[in-house]
Amino acid sequence: MANKPLFIRADWDEKAGVWVTTSDDVPGLVTEAENLDDLIEKLKVIIPELLEANGVSTEHEIPFEVFMRRFDVALQRAV
Repeated sequence: MANKPLFIRADWDEKAGVWVTTSDDVPGLVTEAENLDDLIEKLKVIIPELLEANGVSTEHEIPFEVFMRRFDVALQRAV
């Protein structure tokens, strides 16, 4: 049976033009990427490394869930 997925937050940093991630489930996790595909690939490498560095025992597969937030505005066009 798989472990409960780790919860990862990804917020869009408009000024830097990157997605920035953090997680209470993965101590020390802070990384960024310009797009979501690159971010996911980075997380697949970084998560196991950080868990091992923190002495957290894990199974071969480490499920994770990414919650992404990007705030923006929509402007109503004048008719």
